[in-house]
Amino acid sequence: MKHLNKIGVSELKALKENYKGDIKEAEELLKKNYPIQYLIGYVEFYNCKINVNEDVLIPRFETEYLVEKAIHLLKGKEIKSGIDLCTGSGAIAIALKKNLNTKIDACDISDKALEIAQKNALENNVQINFFKKNILNDSLEGKYDFIISNPPYVKKGEYTSEETAYEPNIALFADETGLIFYKKIIELSKKILNPHGIIIFEIGDTLSEEIKKIALSIYPKATITIQKDYNNFNRFMFIET
Repeated sequence: MKHLNKIGVSELKALKENYKGDIKEAEELLKKNYPIQYLIGYVEFYNCKINVNEDVLIPRFETEYLVEKAIHLLKGKEIKSGIDLCTGSGAIAIALKKNLNTKIDACDISDKALEIAQKNALENNVQINFFKKNILNDSLEGKYDFIISNPPYVKKGEYTSEETAYEPNIALFADETGLIFYKKIIELSKKILNPHGIIIFEIGDTLSEEIKKIALSIYPKATITIQKDYNNFNRFMFIET
């Protein structure tokens, strides 16, 4: 259970400056494990200010680490275009756009998430082509040098933290195996990924070998790298086709 005296100094300052209601109301919400990021209204993500509310998943440290690794990889290659699938708040696309000289598209199934993403791009002074797509059912057009995605991958019934109860289920949960989005994205890549393109995933820590098998079934000659997060879990996958 959270109380104001257990919040970090910077978070407390941000809460007092940005929360529009009574601070006691905020403390009551925190006692119910309501995410402080939603009360503040934004998070700092890879030197970007990303607005968040209950319509979007709160960007995690792990995803920030994914962006760092992606930038390190992509800066050493000739990259002209990329797409962020399941963009949510737009955090990944925006951070990449600010750090790479490349065209970035991004899509999501949620109109409300796309509204937040558009606002975030505007406030961070970047131009990104956002559009609505249900990638499980819809086709994608265009050609890209890389695809990046932090898709829903939590298996239904799998334990999540109490804070995630306030986040959109559509951004968290996949089918019972957690693999459906990875499988679909890899299949879609055959049409939209340029030759020798790269697929970059944040992954569930128990899914790496299964996703690798799916990737190799479509790209048998691919170089696949799995990297760990700060907690030593398998969290990132780079598929160089």
